[in-house]
Amino acid sequence: MTDEQLLKPSVTRVLQSEEAVYGLILVSGMIVVSGSATGSSINALLTVVVTVVVFFCAHVFAGTLARMAATEGAAGFWPSVRASVVHSLGMLVATIPALVILLLGATKAVEDDTAIWTALIFDAVLLGLLGWFAVARWTVRLWPRFVSALVTSAFGFVLVALKAFIHH
Repeated sequence: MTDEQLLKPSVTRVLQSEEAVYGLILVSGMIVVSGSATGSSINALLTVVVTVVVFFCAHVFAGTLARMAATEGAAGFWPSVRASVVHSLGMLVATIPALVILLLGATKAVEDDTAIWTALIFDAVLLGLLGWFAVARWTVRLWPRFVSALVTSAFGFVLVALKAFIHH
């Protein structure tokens, strides 16, 4: 991908990135861990926000260093930071639906358990959709799309199963 494509990403590119998939899996894992400790959606929300911000910053830092190393410094520090931020946006964007759902639980618009389970299941379904549409960009065949959707969503549903195991 060229710098021009990286620095002016579309929403589609951001959501069909490895960072978006990673972000959803990270959020789901944090919901499982934080929600099982106290069962409150506010705890899950705060844990997820802090963790995602730390991982995003670490990802940007690592990306900046890697870009600087790959270009032997020719890319420049701030352009490397900018490129790394844009490249990593999927990690932040993909977490928004789960954060909104957890916020509904934190504000008591819905029950804590409902918010936590809904966020987890929504993330697993969203992972499947990302897998489907990512493969749809390079093939019209249905079986690779189905396999990609199943494998990608399986990462989320493994965490749903883990939550069920821990919770009961």
